Amino acid sequence: MSSNMNQFEGTIIKGIGGFYYVEAANAVYECKARGSFRNSKITPLVGDKVVISVNENAENTIDEIKPRKNMLSRPPVANIDNLIIVVSTVEPKPSTLVIDKLIATAEYKEIEPFVVITKSDLSSADELYGIYSNTGIKTVVISNETREGVDEVRKILENKVSAFTGNSGVGKTSLLNNLDSSLERETAQISQKLGRGRHTTRQAELFKVASGYIVDTPGFSSFEIEGENIIMKDELADCFREFAPFADKCKFYPSCTHTCDKGCAVIKAVEDGIISPSRHASYVQLYNKVKDIKEWNL
Repeated sequence: MSSNMNQFEGTIIKGIGGFYYVEAANAVYECKARGSFRNSKITPLVGDKVVISVNENAENTIDEIKPRKNMLSRPPVANIDNLIIVVSTVEPKPSTLVIDKLIATAEYKEIEPFVVITKSDLSSADELYGIYSNTGIKTVVISNETREGVDEVRKILENKVSAFTGNSGVGKTSLLNNLDSSLERETAQISQKLGRGRHTTRQAELFKVASGYIVDTPGFSSFEIEGENIIMKDELADCFREFAPFADKCKFYPSCTHTCDKGCAVIKAVEDGIISPSRHASYVQLYNKVKDIKEWNL
């Protein structure tokens, strides 16, 4: 290897117009992807672990993309450890179906879901906290005004790559500012007329926070269980972790769909107050949406 070229391993933290910004060896390098990736139809993603060549007299290049732990197409990111789902107690009003869809997608992609509830100073977080802390998913109530709970979120981020998702106006940007003031993200005012905020976040990008990375993602419609993220009906129950202790006790196990009560132990657990009715209702709605899709349809 010539003296004016060095190879490093690093992480893609941003991509703009065919240029990739790679954090490696305590610096950030602007790189182009080698043509061989394009020929094999591989696009480098934010979050990719890569090997780069840093050249003194030529463009820096991405030479190798390491195997991915997971990847999402919307937003396009790879190697996510945590999905932090930020919801508010009030405006914009939380939808348990949307939250449950995001959790199911995270479970399916082997990403650890967390629920962070904001605006507890404006309205009680008890109901949402009750639903999600009961699932075995870590649930944190925070106030961006008093900073209560912010340190708990910071702990979750340590040495991990975490994606934040949440409706515009839930206080996601204020939370990021509270986690690390150097981020100086522009906070969005809720547009009263629309009842929802304007998007302030334009693209997926990794930021260093709390000895980990966060990827802030545009919009809440990301992480949909459509397209590549579709979860087949046979795998859906596994994405509702609180079903696990009961699923194999169903009368018609393993073919029970957990949607109607004929000998279903999951439904019995809902009736007994062990599983939240809203979680089960989301499961049924998602199940009905995918039940007629066959593998070969995809």
